[in-house]
Amino acid sequence: MKTILQVQERLIVLGYKPGPADGISGPKTKEAIKAFQRENGLSADGIAGPMTQAALFPAASATPQAAAVASTVILKQPKATRAITEIIVHCTATPEGRDYTVDTIRSWHLANGWKDIGYHYVAYRDGSVHAGRPEAQVGSHVAGHNSGTLGVVYVGGVAADGKTPKDTRTPAQTAALLDLVKALLAKYPAIRKVTGHNQYAAKACPSFDVRKDPLGKLV
Repeated sequence: MKTILQVQERLIVLGYKPGPADGISGPKTKEAIKAFQRENGLSADGIAGPMTQAALFPAASATPQAAAVASTVILKQPKATRAITEIIVHCTATPEGRDYTVDTIRSWHLANGWKDIGYHYVAYRDGSVHAGRPEAQVGSHVAGHNSGTLGVVYVGGVAADGKTPKDTRTPAQTAALLDLVKALLAKYPAIRKVTGHNQYAAKACPSFDVRKDPLGKLV
């Protein structure tokens, strides 16, 4: 567990206002924690417990589920023999603050008549990364651009109203996606670009511009 001082310093970096970084859990610190919790779909109690710290410090997550490091998940997957030259980023287009699993997304895609979940990897809101369709198999994530690509998706992408596009990535998801893409780039050196679904279709997905995001600058 991190100290109150470390929590305050992290909140300041993320743009919250816990007051001075003095290691004291005063009213301002508690309000800043509550604001962070509300924006990340957590119980807003002002206490930096395990779930809150997992979101604040994704690289050192305190929960077993979030401890699934992206590189470890990827290394468990057999390397594809097909040529892979691009990673395309998506969102699940689900309301912010709500959790969905690989199995749930798979059930949606099977209902569409697909043979499996369309994405190769899914980043949960807690920062954990989960395998979807095997890398060796061509995905179903961008019409006309599935061959030679890997599809990665984060849970979210729509405001609480269920309609308005919004970049709902939690700090843990943002870090997880970066780790995921870096690990895939190391595994497949032939990858030459990281793009967003909205660069190929008239869609908001992934609800941000990958070209202006750190993800798009990794290659």
